[in-house]
Amino acid sequence: MKIGVLTVSDRCARREMKDENILTIREIFSNIGDIVAYDVVPDDKNMISKKIVEFCDKLKVDLVLTAGGTGFAPRDTTPEATRDVIEKEVPGIPEIMRVATFFSKTKNSILSRAIAGIRGKTLVINLPGNPNGVRENLEVIMDILPVGISLLEGNPHTHTRISGDGFIEKP
Repeated sequence: MKIGVLTVSDRCARREMKDENILTIREIFSNIGDIVAYDVVPDDKNMISKKIVEFCDKLKVDLVLTAGGTGFAPRDTTPEATRDVIEKEVPGIPEIMRVATFFSKTKNSILSRAIAGIRGKTLVINLPGNPNGVRENLEVIMDILPVGISLLEGNPHTHTRISGDGFIEKP
C-alpha cells in the first residue's frame, strides 16, 4: 500500500511545532504500507486541495491520510478542501471513527467534521490533528483499509472478510 500523509497545521508549517502525527502514522503502517509522500501545509483550503490532488493524480498513492484541520476553528478547512477534490464520499469511514471513539475514548469525537472519499483509485481520509486522535481513529479502521484499497484496484468484491490478524480472506 502506497501512502501519502498530509499534515495540516499553521504552527507546524511555520515550524513552531514539531509534527508528531507522522511518527504515529509511520509506526502504525510500518508492516502494511510505505509512506511515499509526506508534506506539511498551513490551514489553507487551496493548498490542502492541491496537495491531495498531487498525491492522488501525480504520485498515484493508494491512500491519502490528512491529519488536522477537522475541527471548529475558523481556519479548519480540511473537510471542505477534501470534498472539493474527491469524486465520491465514503461516509461510513468517518462515521464509524466518530462513533467508536465516542464510546471508547472521548465524547469530543462527535465534534469532528472529518470526511473520507475517493479520487480516482485513491482513498482519502481526514484524521484529527493530534497523535492520540490519529492512533485512536486508525485503530478503528485499520482492518477495513486493505479491503477498500483492493476494491479500488479493481479486484472483485466477493464477500471479502478480514481475518483476526488483519489479512484479507476470500471465500
